[in-house]
Amino acid sequence: MKPTNVCKNLRTKKMFIPAQAHEVFAATEDGHEHCQHCWCNVTLTETGPDDRQVGLEICNPSRSCFEE
Repeated sequence: MKPTNVCKNLRTKKMFIPAQAHEVFAATEDGHEHCQHCWCNVTLTETGPDDRQVGLEICNPSRSCFEE
């Protein structure tokens, strides 16, 4: 299930692999949610429109480029 505080433009490879799709936003053993190999669907890079790195924990409403 996707957390509500994550930007809709965040993408990861796991989203496109049916066997791993359920793991996209799953918490790891240490309780943190990680998104490896993420990119922004707006810029198509690992950097968002605000020139900051993208990731599950950092693409949230505090960023100027965030879209719900």
